[in-house]
Amino acid sequence: MRLLQGKTALVTGVANRWSIATAIARELHAHGAQIVLTYQGERVKDEVEKLALELSNALVVPCDVSDEASLAALNATIAEKVGTIDTLVHSIAFVKKEDLGGKVYDTSRNGFALALDISSYSLIALVAHLRPSLNDGASIMALSYYGATAIVPNYNVAGIAKAALEAIVRYLAYDLGERGIRVNAISAGPIKTASSRQVAGFSKMIDKVTEASPLRRNITAEDVGRTAVYLASDLSAAITADVHFVDAGYHAMGMSPA
Repeated sequence: MRLLQGKTALVTGVANRWSIATAIARELHAHGAQIVLTYQGERVKDEVEKLALELSNALVVPCDVSDEASLAALNATIAEKVGTIDTLVHSIAFVKKEDLGGKVYDTSRNGFALALDISSYSLIALVAHLRPSLNDGASIMALSYYGATAIVPNYNVAGIAKAALEAIVRYLAYDLGERGIRVNAISAGPIKTASSRQVAGFSKMIDKVTEASPLRRNITAEDVGRTAVYLASDLSAAITADVHFVDAGYHAMGMSPA
């Protein structure tokens, strides 16, 4: 069954073929959605364009979420090229490497502001600019992580930014609910991506989830992609302002069995 036939999905944050955003785009496309991809910077442009070819020649649009003019241009391009969108996937985060590790009280004021701007406020910015292009009943989803609600050593200001992102999801859900637009977050377990490898001790996190989770396994990017399909589809028509954990149940464990 193709759950998203006739729908258009904008997926942000694609960096390479291993990113979670890539897996989400592939799963949405497999269920019939027309895909629009954004990229930030020439460094990743080639990778994103390669993925676009795989996804029925998806539209590719540059977007810097810290720049209002770039966001306005994104909305104008969508209005011109595809008309409206039914799904918005926020998979954007950035933290200075020196702020991933050490003590959180050593985080610089500039590093904190940058992390919150790119990782959290960017969802507000995207919605503000894309609101005219969002269909009533659309679905918005943001990628979060367990570190938003629990201590994950070395995740530091990234966890603080994810906590802010989850709060933003709830408030946007209320503000957009009058149009039937749903806003949710997916809290994905640890997955090997270019960004996750910047977190010290990351490989041990994967081993821990495999050992301690109720399902006795770690997750894949495809697991997250399938959850995104559910949230983008009419099957989740009454689901909003929620955080969906896709971590093999690890978040529910109060203590490791070991």
